[in-house]
Amino acid sequence: MSSEQLAVKSSSSSLVDSALRDLESLYHADSRPWVVAFSGGKDSTVILQLVFNMLLALGKRATKKVFVLSSDTQVEAPNVAEYVVSALDRIQQAATDLHLPLSTILVRPTPAESYWGKLIGKGYPPPSRWFRWCTSNMKIKPSRRAIEEITLKHGSVILLLGTRFAESPQRGRTMQAREINSRGLNPHHEIPNALVATPIADWTTDDVWEYLSYSPCPWGADHSFLFALYRQASGGECPVVFDLNTPSCGGSRFGCWTCTVVKEDKSLQGFIRSGQDELQPLVDFRDWLIVLRDKPGYRSEVKRNGNIGPGPFLPTARQEILERLLALEEEVKLPLVGDAELAYIQEEWSREFDFQGNLAHKLAARYGRDIAMPEARIPHAEDELLEQAAVECGLNPDLIRQLLEIRRRDFPSLDKWGAKAQFERAVGDLVTKAAQQAEQTTQV
Repeated sequence: MSSEQLAVKSSSSSLVDSALRDLESLYHADSRPWVVAFSGGKDSTVILQLVFNMLLALGKRATKKVFVLSSDTQVEAPNVAEYVVSALDRIQQAATDLHLPLSTILVRPTPAESYWGKLIGKGYPPPSRWFRWCTSNMKIKPSRRAIEEITLKHGSVILLLGTRFAESPQRGRTMQAREINSRGLNPHHEIPNALVATPIADWTTDDVWEYLSYSPCPWGADHSFLFALYRQASGGECPVVFDLNTPSCGGSRFGCWTCTVVKEDKSLQGFIRSGQDELQPLVDFRDWLIVLRDKPGYRSEVKRNGNIGPGPFLPTARQEILERLLALEEEVKLPLVGDAELAYIQEEWSREFDFQGNLAHKLAARYGRDIAMPEARIPHAEDELLEQAAVECGLNPDLIRQLLEIRRRDFPSLDKWGAKAQFERAVGDLVTKAAQQAEQTTQV
């Protein structure tokens, strides 16, 4: 090893020793459990490795719980998603074998929060810089639920984040504006009972890579795949996100393969240039979604709040997107949309326009997917009379049946204060949507 390399290693060792001392002092300062935000990228890997090594050094004195929290939006770049899941498995197994008080948590959005649930189920347009609905639904809400479960049991937590001043001028300004207490902690501005620690805030990017290069991975793996990901993508990771002040992914970060916030997903393009040609169909689909966002005849002319302007995707557009997504899944042989999401899509379609309740089910079946049908409706004696009356009056019997179902399911009693007004609004919303969709479908 050259004298220059020895000097670099010595400098890095001093930085690491200081970080470990600070972490140990913070660990023993109170009983709050720690939550380490782990995205699988370089900065969060450094934080987790420092914490893991600290726990090993403490031995039996390590009694306070540490949770390692990762977020899977279910539309991550496939190679990155696979890497994070594999890393979490290794970390949990090593912690168990070494008797460390460390547990891993992988959070995912519910079907109603998911990308396809929002885009295909409810007709949301693909996210843009001006309407970035994805971050709050797919990352913030699932992560907050997990943290709130921990705070419910323990009262408070400390979040350990891999944010650094040197990441970007915007990140540096945001960090400097935070109110810091005597132990270097600041209250999280959105999550109650949570304090934030940033142990490597002053590290440079070179410090991060030097540490990962010279320090063995304590959970029995190495960083070769992580290094390869960065070389291929020429960028940084998409962080675990707890608030909307965290910069959006895209650019050169490892983000969602569906990301339409940026013009070009540089990380995916980097993977493809490095030889992963199987990802090209994902890029093509993502580009098609961007075109579809502003294509005439694909979106309602009325927003959900009733105002005039580009609204949700029309029923025909949602069906086209779902069919192309299922075909893409078959082409790339990767799971792209889950059964629970498909069931949610069918549920939303049934509420808005598919009064027979089987369009999404039929599309999925065409591609070998068998999703659960909505719970069978219990027949009522008046159904036959209702249908006959609807036909005689020239009304859609399926719409009338849907209106009746709202009354039975959501408003079994109208005696509660405000129930009648809520019922009237629900009926009005359904009728308005049905009328708008029927009118615009005939124009497409």
